[in-house]
Amino acid sequence: MLNYQDAVQTFDLNTVADNMLSGSLDALNACYECCDRYADTDKVALYWHSKDGRKEQYTFAQLKKYSSQYANFLKSQGIQAGDRVSGLLPRTVELIITILATWRIGAVYQPLFTAFGPKAIEHRVKLAGSKLVVTDLGNREKLVDLADCPPIVTVHVEQVATEYPQDLSFWQVLEAQSDQCETVLMKSSDPFLLMFTSGTTGPAKPLQVPLKALVAFGSYMKNAIGLTEEDSFWNIADPGWAYGLYYGITGPLFLGHETLFYEGGFSVDNVCQIVQEYNITNLAGAPTAYRMMMAAEPEKMAPLKGKFRVVSSAGEPLNPEVIRWFEQVLNAPIFDHYGQTEVGMVVCNHHALSHPVHAGSAGFASPGYRIAVLDEQGNELPADTPGILAVDISQSPMMWFSGYVDSAKSPFVKHYYLTGDTAEIHTDGSMSFVGRSDDVITTSGYRVGPFDVESALLEHDAVIEAAVVGVPDPERTEIIKAFVILSSHATATKALEDELSQFVKKRLSAHAYPRLVEFVSELPKTPSGKIQRFLLRNQEINKQQAQLNQAG
Repeated sequence: MLNYQDAVQTFDLNTVADNMLSGSLDALNACYECCDRYADTDKVALYWHSKDGRKEQYTFAQLKKYSSQYANFLKSQGIQAGDRVSGLLPRTVELIITILATWRIGAVYQPLFTAFGPKAIEHRVKLAGSKLVVTDLGNREKLVDLADCPPIVTVHVEQVATEYPQDLSFWQVLEAQSDQCETVLMKSSDPFLLMFTSGTTGPAKPLQVPLKALVAFGSYMKNAIGLTEEDSFWNIADPGWAYGLYYGITGPLFLGHETLFYEGGFSVDNVCQIVQEYNITNLAGAPTAYRMMMAAEPEKMAPLKGKFRVVSSAGEPLNPEVIRWFEQVLNAPIFDHYGQTEVGMVVCNHHALSHPVHAGSAGFASPGYRIAVLDEQGNELPADTPGILAVDISQSPMMWFSGYVDSAKSPFVKHYYLTGDTAEIHTDGSMSFVGRSDDVITTSGYRVGPFDVESALLEHDAVIEAAVVGVPDPERTEIIKAFVILSSHATATKALEDELSQFVKKRLSAHAYPRLVEFVSELPKTPSGKIQRFLLRNQEINKQQAQLNQAG
């Protein structure tokens, strides 16, 4: 295994790019890099497993043919390099064909998560200025009232011909085209994806991902995910979101590795079935999925013991309890990784690079990046001091993000990109996440990261999930309140509230424990599974305000 320090010290972007790309940073095409260059073999590119148990597989050669045909169709619609194509598609082969065909002609793919409602879709399609929307019958209804909607291509629309007479049929338009279509060469600074940030604190903001990011995605797959040719890989994340699109489609295909699409929803039963059926050895996903696996009946999880060579987690910090459970129950190392839609994954516990792995730490800056922690004035803070996590652009040749599209608000200060997250960097260079800057709780002069309190609560066997927020308090600035989902064997009582408070107090400190505990049946989450603490905090503020109004 390569030593992490050696990888950092010897890092050279041009060398990495030369090793990974068939083209150069001056002339490359994402479809060629992720498909065509592997099409002379019979290598499988996609395993597809439908909701109803049907199974299909597609080689790189087949995807080259289909994406060439579909690219010719896109050209017939007047779509050119730089134009946007939106995809509102589940995990199906049509999704990959649409993406590759868009890239083939130098156009830009814009994902639409299938759980989005019409307003979220309209916002993105409008801001993207999309020239075409590709969807399927299951999602077509969401586009009915879309103002100024571009032309729509729908998979198997011919099955309901009278319902959407204006729509084009995906396979019909594809099959009418030649399978010869040259790739359009672009510069590494040209975009190939248009993403939107999650918009948890305001409307979603668009950002362009340039072709240079391919090198960063490939490096993450090799170094952090530790993907090898022998691995059977599954990224559970939905390709409507950054982690699924960057590292479930683009990253593996870029390395010439197959990917797996399971069309059904996430459940423990489905995970067990897919892992065993496809002999998954390398798994990636979000902590929400892993916590569900932990909460499952032990006999369900027993067959997965020893199956995974490595497991990777991203989206929010991993609780120590999850790490211990994976080690003890599944005999699998699970590593935490940190990143954002804006920059991809930049801090990781790397499966393929040797370095210390500390519980509660997201790891070390990936080779090609330097991270720092800043104060409010943009000055670097010493080790073990909480501050704003930033990427030092001047010393991060792998960095590809250059700002939001048409946004007045800049995320840059001096030569730093500000993540908006609070973190600490330790003396050995490892990073620990404290929380979103606006999630950090200040109580009696102490700053408390909600993650620590949530982690402690999760160690109690009555707790399945927890979210922690600061509630305004005249004495202490804020007091800590926990919203807790109980396991099926536990009963919500005042005694259990007190027990959980004391349980955390004992584990953390005399100030970092929940003085208030509320049992709930669900927690508000983004579609990608992140807990929306701000909604809980706002709810508590509104409650307080209502009480004051009544008293007044």
